[in-house]
Amino acid sequence: MIRGRKRILGVAVAGATALLVAAAGCGGSSGSDGGGGGNANAPAGNKTITVGILTDVTGAAASGNKTSVDGVKAGVVYAARNGYTIKYVVGDTMTTPDGALSAAQKMVTQDHVLVVIAHSALAFTAANYLTAHKVPVVGMAEDGPEWITAKNMFSVVGALQQTKVATTIGKFFKLQGVTNLASIGYSVSPLSSEAALSAGESAKAAGVKVGYLNAKFPFGSTDVGPTVLAMKQAGIDAFTASVDPNTSFALITGLRQQGVDIKVALLPAGYGGDLEQAGPGALNAAQNVYFSLGYEPVELQTAATKQFQSDLKAAGVTVVPSYATYNGYAAIGLLVRGLKGAGANPTQASVITSLSGIHDWDGLGLFGGRKVDINDRENIVGGAGNCTWITKLEGDKFTPVKGADPICGDVIPGVTVAPQS
Repeated sequence: MIRGRKRILGVAVAGATALLVAAAGCGGSSGSDGGGGGNANAPAGNKTITVGILTDVTGAAASGNKTSVDGVKAGVVYAARNGYTIKYVVGDTMTTPDGALSAAQKMVTQDHVLVVIAHSALAFTAANYLTAHKVPVVGMAEDGPEWITAKNMFSVVGALQQTKVATTIGKFFKLQGVTNLASIGYSVSPLSSEAALSAGESAKAAGVKVGYLNAKFPFGSTDVGPTVLAMKQAGIDAFTASVDPNTSFALITGLRQQGVDIKVALLPAGYGGDLEQAGPGALNAAQNVYFSLGYEPVELQTAATKQFQSDLKAAGVTVVPSYATYNGYAAIGLLVRGLKGAGANPTQASVITSLSGIHDWDGLGLFGGRKVDINDRENIVGGAGNCTWITKLEGDKFTPVKGADPICGDVIPGVTVAPQS
């Protein structure tokens, strides 16, 4: 998954290592879940747009990323309403570098996609290939710095500068009375590591002690015993982690078993449908846990969230939306915006040119009236307005947190964390 690339905003995180490569061998990629969504009301002469979804359907990162396909399905409904017929093929990275590259190659050489929708912990392993072939990529910046440097890649929340620090997360912990924070990220994911470090700096700026910081936790691991004991010894009363749900819930369970009184556990992954993907026992582990999201949660029942839910229903999606679902939906929305400026017969070059001219993206209204310049590759830290929406799981319901629906911040001048890539 992970979100990440986690994020100050709630983004997915994860990465790949030589161990993953060895485990996967030279595995190929992807599959094709043909999807599509014809548009009976499309204008005469309207051409079908074929997109490829590069995501982690299987493997260690699947729990946080595979539901992006559901979001794309809802996006197909949105696109049809705007006069575009979208056909999609799914490329499963299998959460391996070889799988990600093979999936991307198939999309280009066999499926002949116009655009790639990327929501994968390993998108960075295919980025050079897609950039070399001048393929427009729209999706979630959850994996590496390629979303900043590659001008054919456009993140739905902007090109996140995780080495810079915003006040948002620290402000939330201060608001909740936290005094001693633990922050954890994955070693193999540059954005996950940077998010863990950034959360620590944000907390410090708010006057919160960072008693335990580990930006090098093993990817996907649930062997949390030593880490739990270290956090207990450090006297922490709050916890945040830019890791996948399986890791974060194992840490929370371990802390509770050790009798650690956690005032706040804040996770960027786990909202909504993510709990269903996290395995048995996740609902119990997630009780009273806070979850951050870079969009308005559906519980707010705004005009934008109601339309999102309506499009999900129309697409036949019955599960509760997750963060990845939001991102898949937003990615198609951003693509439609790009297609509108790409001419009657869009090409990859004209789509890139059109997307490069967008400086006021509103996330289909799900940013709560805020906008982000998706082409600002220097100043965006936490998405639109450095805002995040925080909910708390109580029973089986996610409740928006008063004062944090959303909570926004500012970039802290002069405060940075070391690049981890």
